[in-house]
This record gives sequence, C-alpha cells and structure tokens, in this order.
Amino acid sequence: MNRDARSTTLALATAVMALAAAALPGEALATPVDPAAPRATLPAVAPRAETPPLHDDEAGGDADADDPAIWRDAATPGRSLVIATAKQGGLRVYDLDAREVQSVPAPPAPGPDHAPGRFNNVDLVHGLRLSSGRADLAVTSDRGGDRLRFYRVERDRAGGPLTDVTDPAAPPVFSASQEEIDEQRTAYGLATWTDKSTGRSYALVSRRERTSVALLEITPGARGKVGYRKVRSLDLPATFRLPNGTSWTPCGEPGELPQVEGMVVDPANGTLYAGQEDVGIWRMRADLTGTPELIDKVREFGVPGTYDEETEECEAGADPGYGGTRLSADVEGLTLLTEPDGDGHLLASSQGDNTFAAYDRELSDANEYEGGFRVTPASSALDGSEECDGAAALAAPLGRKYPNGLLVVQDGHDAPGDGERPSTNFKFVDLGAVREALED
Repeated sequence: MNRDARSTTLALATAVMALAAAALPGEALATPVDPAAPRATLPAVAPRAETPPLHDDEAGGDADADDPAIWRDAATPGRSLVIATAKQGGLRVYDLDAREVQSVPAPPAPGPDHAPGRFNNVDLVHGLRLSSGRADLAVTSDRGGDRLRFYRVERDRAGGPLTDVTDPAAPPVFSASQEEIDEQRTAYGLATWTDKSTGRSYALVSRRERTSVALLEITPGARGKVGYRKVRSLDLPATFRLPNGTSWTPCGEPGELPQVEGMVVDPANGTLYAGQEDVGIWRMRADLTGTPELIDKVREFGVPGTYDEETEECEAGADPGYGGTRLSADVEGLTLLTEPDGDGHLLASSQGDNTFAAYDRELSDANEYEGGFRVTPASSALDGSEECDGAAALAAPLGRKYPNGLLVVQDGHDAPGDGERPSTNFKFVDLGAVREALED
C-alpha cells in the first residue's frame, strides 16, 4: 500500500471508530436474549430442491459448501445456473434442478509446505470487455492463495460452463510474500461492483482474521485473461466504546480481529453492505470513501468473553444489553432482493439462530428492519437451512421452475446426512415464497 493510501485508511478507521462509539444506543435490554433460541414468530419457507451433499473429509475431497451466486441465461432463463464455492473442493456448478453440472478444482498448493487453493466466496461480473470479447465472469476469493480467480461463463461450452481466465501474474491481495500467505490472513469475503458512471468493474475483498476491506479494479489482460489492481483499502473497527464508558472487543482466538465475510453492493447507488461477523452490518460507499455506518448490531454486541485455550471456545459473560434484536452472531450471507421500482430488501443470514433478517433496500428509509423468515424442512428428505454461511437472491424469472425468482442458501448441517461425516449443501427456495413471508 502506498503512503497516501495508508494515510487514508488510518484516517477512515479513526473516523469509523468515533462514529461507532457515537452511534451505539445507551439503553439496555430489559432481559438478555438467548442467541440460540429460535424466533418462533418468524414465518417459515421451505426449499424446493437441494444440491448433492458435500463432505469436508478426505473421501469427499475436503469439499465444504459456502457461498452461491446465480447466473441467469438471458436467452433461456430456465437454463440458468448456480455457481457455488466448496472451499478446498473448488467450485461447483448446478442447474435449476440442483444437479451438478461441473466441478472445478481449486489450485494445488505451490509447494509441500504451503496451503492449497481454498475458494471462499463467489460473485459475478456481467459483460466485461475482454481482449477476446465481452464475457460474464464468476469471480472467487482464493483464501488458500490470497488471490482472486476468474472464470468465464459459457453455458454450453464442451467440458462445462466455466473456463479459468485468471492472469497467472495476478498478485496476492493482502500478503507481501508466500510466508505471509501461509499465515492465512488472506482474501476471504467478496462482492463485485460495476460503477455506472465509469463502466469499470471492481471486487471488494475482506481479509480473514482482520477488519480490512480492499477495493480491487478488475483489469482485462492479453489473450482473454483477467487480473486486478488494488485501488484502496479500509479498516473497520476492532474495538468499540460502549455506553457505560468501557471498551469492548469481540472475543476470539488470540491475535484474531473481528472479520468481515458476507458483502453485497447495491448496483443502483453503489452502496456496500458488509457483515462484520461478531459485530453487525455496516453500510458504506462501495468505493470505500466516506465514513461507514453501523446499521444493525448482533445480539451479542458488547457481551464480554474470555477465550478458553483448552476448549478453543469463548466463555461469555453477562449480557449488558447493548446488542441488537434481529441478528445472532455470526451475521453472514448478505444478498439483495431487488425490485424493478427500486424497492426491495437487503437479506442477511442470522447464523446464530438459523433465521434471515430483511431490511428495506431504500436509503431514504434508512434500511429499516422489515421482518424475517426461516428456511425450514419441506419433508423428511429435504431439510431446511442451519448456520447459513452464504446466500444469493435473483429477482428475475427463471423459467417454469422459478417464475418469481430464486433464493439459494447454504445449509451448514445437511440432514439426514451420512453418519458422522460433515455434510453441507445448498437449498433452492422460490423467491415468491420469501416475498409472501416478508409481507405477513
């Protein structure tokens, strides 16, 4: 990072901390909320389909479902695709019947003592002008290698829709050396954004175990390859001033700071929403200028904790009541449910209580909370979503199966599962059912 960019980041961080301290409510909740308790009053929606289970073990190729994106086939919407990350298992591509179409491996480790590729989050860029012509791209954060990787989407290409077009010279996002990459404080959450005023496309990338978010411009290269360059970065707070005058830092392993993963950009106004997992949802300009605002907090905000080395868990203290009421840590899986008239919702996965929260998309309404829902089992064979990591919504007709649009959510505990094997997958939900749930 150059000196000017570093100074900008430090100044922004200072301003953000001051704002966060000023924005915290002073009143305490009358009764502490149990984050594990489900909110039975929220309406339920059931999935219509689910993808095959992924298993995070040697036999399953260390595949772990995490984050989806929905690519729409404009010519034949019923042939649209879901592109999803499987961490060390690479990428998976599914059709609208939730059947696997393609499996793309993550890159191998560069050496015997280094981490292999590990795809964390994925998003799409549409119509990027490459030297080989315009193309839709799937962009994924490679946590193992601290890089972004790019895949051209061609629905009927022999061998599968995705082709790797990553520039081999693409640099690490945050690390200065392979030694730093091996520490795995690397590229983590991801959202893409195309600036309407310039036509340039960007990726916003968060850093594992840190509060940093970086803005990268996506740059076409020779022979249809794609790279990127860092524009600027911003550090969100790691410590917060509470109304009682004390300072609070979310509990975590020694040396870890409260990271961001779930992110989404509203294309209409260039607003970035970022979920700081143990803190809440931030709203800021997608170009990372200006001052971020904390628009909602997790219930656990302000709760003191002590890390237990033996159990590798945080032991929570008494709840002082400074947290929110709609989200239970971690806040994950941010996505937009857009409407043609500019209305719609920001959806967030409340991982701690297996629910989803919906906020008004319009800035004029201050992103006010408008309800929530749960994704519950459709049958004994088709379960709901628990501990959801990632989500993607597309409010456009997708053929006869999903004429109202589609919501895809990760399920962190696929049931009935396979004995003791870790089992995850993705659930496909009719977006019309979600709209109805939010109108109840």
